[in-house]
Amino acid sequence: MQDESNLVSKGPCSECGSSDANCTYDDGHTFCFSCRTHKQGTPTETSMNTNQGDELQRIVCLWQKATPKAMPERTLPSAAVGKYGVVVTETHHYYPYFAPERAEPVAFKVRSIKDKTFRVAGSLKEAGLFGEHRYGSGGQNRIVITEGECDAIAAAALLGQDTPVVSLKGGAAAAGRDIKASYNFLDSFKEIVICFDADDAGKDAIEKAAEVFAGKLKVMKLNPKLGKDANDYLKSGLQSEFVEAYRTAGSYTPKGVLSKEDLWEKLNADRPAQLGLYPWDKLNAMTYGFRPTELVTVTAGSGLGKSSVMRELVMFVKNSTDNKIGCLFMEEAVERTAEGFMGVDLSTPVHLPTSAVARGSEEYKASFNRVFGNDQLMIMDASFDTGASVDAVVARVRFMAKALDCKVVILDHISILVSGGQHGDERKALDEIMTKLRTLTQDTGIVLFAISHLKRPEGKGHEEGAVTSVSQLRGSASIAQLSDFVIGLERNGQSEDPTERNTTYIRVLKNRFSGATGPAGALLYDEATGRLHEYEPIIDAEEAL
Repeated sequence: MQDESNLVSKGPCSECGSSDANCTYDDGHTFCFSCRTHKQGTPTETSMNTNQGDELQRIVCLWQKATPKAMPERTLPSAAVGKYGVVVTETHHYYPYFAPERAEPVAFKVRSIKDKTFRVAGSLKEAGLFGEHRYGSGGQNRIVITEGECDAIAAAALLGQDTPVVSLKGGAAAAGRDIKASYNFLDSFKEIVICFDADDAGKDAIEKAAEVFAGKLKVMKLNPKLGKDANDYLKSGLQSEFVEAYRTAGSYTPKGVLSKEDLWEKLNADRPAQLGLYPWDKLNAMTYGFRPTELVTVTAGSGLGKSSVMRELVMFVKNSTDNKIGCLFMEEAVERTAEGFMGVDLSTPVHLPTSAVARGSEEYKASFNRVFGNDQLMIMDASFDTGASVDAVVARVRFMAKALDCKVVILDHISILVSGGQHGDERKALDEIMTKLRTLTQDTGIVLFAISHLKRPEGKGHEEGAVTSVSQLRGSASIAQLSDFVIGLERNGQSEDPTERNTTYIRVLKNRFSGATGPAGALLYDEATGRLHEYEPIIDAEEAL
């Protein structure tokens, strides 16, 4: 709406308390550029009377007689202020706007020095950009566009008076409209350099400008730590830094398309460090561990030890890093989950009645304190939520990431969210949760391990050691497509050979990081200790042939 109406005044906002960010337009609506509050309205008597000719003529007379004066509160020298025809009095600043081929201003922005509010005298509709009248029909190599009048004067002072500098009439919100209105003037220059504020409104304004002049647009990158606009740089005496930003202004590229300068900056920027390694060397050799924002899907047939593998991973990460870890084991009671981790700590299946460590014993208590005492490992009770909504589960993962500061999250398992048909179509439900989990990892920077079941293959089943593949993932292809890694676990749980029956083979089915896929080692389950250890199976010579 701001692009269809003209700015009348600028003043305080009752919503956020800003002293001068709330703008009133000639159709009566207001918009605060601090808190982004928009309010509808109707043209007021004040806004309509502001544009009456009597006041405009009075200010024109003042303008005709004025002598250049500096603006010390803005550090703007009198020479630069005078070049733009700005009138400075003890109480107000008057910024002139000209229409093409008009010798006198057709409008003024009138700013009160005391309360920093401003209004418009005359009509800005027929006026060009602020400062446009200084450069005639244009035709030079480069012109700079700033958001506001003071920034234009400051930029001209920093770059030298020979550099054409103008500003928008209505600030960042009116960038598209103002630039289109002065199309012929701006198009006469070979390059248009944008110097908008280093904030979100400034970035949005660049996109609006690009809709008109993308081909010849250059963008100055101001360092927000030094100042958000040209006037800040002038106040801080950073002329060389500002000139360098002007000199190195890069070509505008649409969102998602990187210029070579942007790409080089990204290549040399700090990257997220590795969050941790797996407990098993062969898997690490293929994956190089795991990193922030990664979504890792671990899959196997039902009852083949996925949870045991995840417990080993969680305890290894806990003992080898400072990362907080959050766990949602949705298919088991929280007591079983807790004792599973304590069993890894004690190297004994403490949940079994045959365990040598009795519940409530000193050894049992000591293990609990080692595992949970420092709040590094946190469990969320989700066992009662079988069939919970996708949004509810995603909200819990987000809570662990944001509120509990977990860097590693285990979700065991996503298949339970679509079981029983309570979510309707399984394919659509899996698409929905994987899309939301993928977005969540990007937003929070966590690494998320999501457990998924497999469809039953033709012939030999997974419980008999069938090889896993991404085509066997339940539901749609979104699980494989949206995951950074897919790790399959294979075990012949029906083998008569106890060693084979207790051996889990790891297979990397997808690897977005290094591309390496295929067998990634084997883990042997020790029934006495309840632990998994990396193991090199002895291959029968005849089988190898």
